[in-house]
Amino acid sequence: MKKLDLYIIGKFLGTFCLSIVLILSIAIVFDLTEKLDNFYENQVPLKEIVFDYYVNFVPYYLDMFSQLFIFISVIFFTSKMAGNSEIIAILAAGVSYERFLRPYLITATFLFVFTFLLGGWVIPRASQKMLAFTDKYVEKFTRENARNVQMVVEEGTVLYIESFQSRTRMGYRASLEHFDGKILTQRITADRIRHVKDYEWRMEGYVKRDFNGMRESLVQGQSLDTIIPILPEELFITAEQAQQMSNTELYDYIQKQRERGAGNVKAFETEWYSRFAGPLGAFIMTLLGVTLSSKKVRGGMGKNLGIGVTLTAAYILFSTVSTTFSVSGVMSPFMSVWLPNIIFLIIALVLYLRVRR
Repeated sequence: MKKLDLYIIGKFLGTFCLSIVLILSIAIVFDLTEKLDNFYENQVPLKEIVFDYYVNFVPYYLDMFSQLFIFISVIFFTSKMAGNSEIIAILAAGVSYERFLRPYLITATFLFVFTFLLGGWVIPRASQKMLAFTDKYVEKFTRENARNVQMVVEEGTVLYIESFQSRTRMGYRASLEHFDGKILTQRITADRIRHVKDYEWRMEGYVKRDFNGMRESLVQGQSLDTIIPILPEELFITAEQAQQMSNTELYDYIQKQRERGAGNVKAFETEWYSRFAGPLGAFIMTLLGVTLSSKKVRGGMGKNLGIGVTLTAAYILFSTVSTTFSVSGVMSPFMSVWLPNIIFLIIALVLYLRVRR
């Protein structure tokens, strides 16, 4: 690398770190002001507030707003370089615009790897502690009762439970159906179903029907122990818990739930695609920021920063709104997550071709 590359990379990373410190400091102050009453009412120990919540708050929101930090950083220091006529001097020395972009793309690659590893493995562990703290002291979101659960627990076996309580590990009005292809071979209904241990369940007040062609045999009893390859915790997994899974855990969970025919997979698929679309946004935001601010204009840095903040806010808003389309079923999870990146990439390429001329 030459001095030009090191100079721009240093400016990029230095401004990026500075923007993180400034914006997250403001975010912590606002968040603390909002939750201060909850902390006081619940008598939360200072140690838990600092180490269980805010130590994990920082990487969580760093990952969430990394595109904002990247874009603002590029706009800020590139506008300053343009205002000081540094970019004019660089291009006048015979450096092509593509060569000028190289240190930006090198830094974007580093930030892509950083945010990908952060979001895929570090943030899930931090989210576990932060969300557990939020659930305990601020706003409870975990459920104690599951209703109308129906899933394929293994190939050819469908479980239905009308109501299940996590505290007692007891379910009511359950059925377990076994199929050979599309043919129903056995159906067990029970007034109650209780989890014993591991994959062992006990069906109480049961009626067991076996089907063999046109023949049917019926057995009734008080208690029947059976193996069902599912744990009670799997009945209560919510969309919030997708944030607590590493990339490997999230992928395995999605595949498992697809096989079971569960209906809450879309929220997890959206999170899975976001783990890739978010980090790749580093390249789009970098290219967009350079093309917007590399030309010296009247109004200086303030104008470029205003445009940059507006575009970043639009990007974040568009990303948030489009993911709701996935959950509601209007759009596929893949398309809802990648659509903002596709649109802003087109904008960045149009601006690049215009500035390059």
